[in-house]
Amino acid sequence: HMSVGFRIFQSITRPAKEIVSLFQGLPVANIADNMGRLYCVESEIRPFNKVPLLGTAFTVKVAGGDNLMFHKAIELAQPGDVIVVNGFGAERALCGGLMMETARQKGIRGFVIDGYIRDNDDILNMTDFSCYARGLTGNGPYKNGPGEIGGPVALGKQVVMPGDIIVGDADGIIVVPKDDAERIALESRKLHSLEQEKLAAYANGNVNREWLYDALKSKGCEIID
Repeated sequence: HMSVGFRIFQSITRPAKEIVSLFQGLPVANIADNMGRLYCVESEIRPFNKVPLLGTAFTVKVAGGDNLMFHKAIELAQPGDVIVVNGFGAERALCGGLMMETARQKGIRGFVIDGYIRDNDDILNMTDFSCYARGLTGNGPYKNGPGEIGGPVALGKQVVMPGDIIVGDADGIIVVPKDDAERIALESRKLHSLEQEKLAAYANGNVNREWLYDALKSKGCEIID
């Protein structure tokens, strides 16, 4: 019996908790600047509350509008995970308040869904669970399968591997490959500190624009009176 398309990969390598926690409080924008500005998920996948998101990717791919394997993923995911769903585009809610609450009780940090959700008020009122999706619809899902858990998934023009680090804030989601995570976190921390210093200087009226004049000059911009 051929089970490609309907299977569960049970072994997932997650980065150490200490590495994940290095991203705590770091803005997505600072992380993105240290990753060639190429790793953010497209803006259509947006936050539905103000809870920042940080955790390890637990991946699931479902048939369009079907959430059978999403339910199974909630059962299998571990505390500290973020469930990342490749929803295949159907405008049908893949989860609502009950699934979010079930996941929250388990210590799952949030959902990032390339697809749709419902029960907007429930997610708005959560203070320790985060949800990102393409939009809202009252139309619920089917539960027939197939689907896959624990393989690579597509998420708004990014590839997510199980165990990658997912960071989300008001700007959106970034996917950090687990093998590069420690270095990226440390570089992003430096950049964040530098930006805080600049902001403090700007607040005191010390704005340095030298870089701008240098850039225009080196690129040959002509200034005409």
